[in-house]
Order: sequence, then structure tokens, then C-alpha cells
Amino acid sequence: MTPFIGILSLDTQFPRILGDAGNPGSYHLPARVRVVPGAGSPDIVRNGRPAPQLVDAFREAAEELAAEGACLITSTCGFLISVQREIAAALPVPVVLSGLCLLPMARQMTGGRPIGVLTASAAALGPETIRAAGAAPDEVRIGGLQDSALFARTFLAAKARQNASFDRTQMQSEVCAAAEALVSRAPEIAAIVLECGNLPPYADAIRRVTGRPVFSILDAARLVAPAPA
Repeated sequence: MTPFIGILSLDTQFPRILGDAGNPGSYHLPARVRVVPGAGSPDIVRNGRPAPQLVDAFREAAEELAAEGACLITSTCGFLISVQREIAAALPVPVVLSGLCLLPMARQMTGGRPIGVLTASAAALGPETIRAAGAAPDEVRIGGLQDSALFARTFLAAKARQNASFDRTQMQSEVCAAAEALVSRAPEIAAIVLECGNLPPYADAIRRVTGRPVFSILDAARLVAPAPA
């Protein structure tokens, strides 16, 4: 059986461009997407666990993918770090639901210096969520895209109001502006971790404008499930 990565996806209507964690072509191995019905962005982007029925739905979808032969389970939303440990404990294969899983590693690689987190919503990424990633709130500096018009209309709105298309150049400009603002406000950060699964398409651009290493859930997937030799 050919190994594949199972992707737990929020229930959205915006396009999943190449590089997005919800696009199977973004991964180094074959991948399958499993949409969790009713799991909209406003239901998951929050400081704390999703509603119990949604947690059950994500776990069941992950179990189905593992039963089908998935070698790794990922997700499209980094806020699922709140249930990372619980879902990983229930599965026989590795689970990486968020780029935030890389926070402890990034801290170790940079001598314990503060790490920047670029997130869909800084207001929602509270201490409880950071602790779920295995980091202390004072170890990170957070920058968000909640006030960026195109980003918010596309990725943070309820499904029926999400943009069905967007200008990638404009989106990259908004994302890079948020990354530059984060570094300007917190120049001590040694690296940037992308919480949001919609941000990896812009990782190279973020590296260029900030001069910092940038890590996403796609990097975590390559570490956990390397391509066959």
C-alpha cells in the first residue's frame, strides 16, 4: 500500500491553493482530505477546545483515515493544537494537527530565544492554546491577520460569507505586512512558526522580508513522515 497523509479539513469554501495545508499537492507524499462537516473557521479559531461534538467528529475522521492506511494525520487549522494530545493518543499513527507542534523544537534550535507565531487571529490565540503546544506564553511573540481585510474575509468568516476566490499577490502582501509588523514589534524573535494552514504558500516570502527561519505544518509533515528513499 502506498503511504499517504490524511488531512483533517475545516468545512470551508475558499480555494485551497498550492501550499495550503488543505491542498493534497502541498505535501511531499500522496495525501487525502477529509472534510469535517460543520467545522467552520469561527468554530475552531478560538482559545480553547472546540465543541465536544466537533472534537468527536475530528477524532472519528482521523480514525477513518488511519484505518484506510494513512501514515500521518495533519489538519488545516493550527488551533486544533487544543486537541492534539487527545487525538494523537487515540490513533496508531503519528498526528500533527498544527504547526504549533514545532514551537518547542524551534525554541531548542535557537538557544531558547523567543519565537514568533504568525496566526490567523492573535486575539484568539491565547495562553491556553500556547500551553497546549508545549510552550509558555512568555516564550512566544504573536502576530495576527485578523485585521487584514482580504485575509479575514477569505479565511475567518463563516463559510457562506467566505471569498470563493482571492488575489494571491494581494494576500501575500497582507501576510508579509503582518510578519514585518511582528518582527518590528518583537525584533528579539529568532524564528517564526506559522499557526495557520493557509499561510505556508507565503513562507518563502515571509523569510525574505523578515530574515527569520519560517516553519509550518508542511515542515512538520516532512519530519514525521519522510518520503521513501
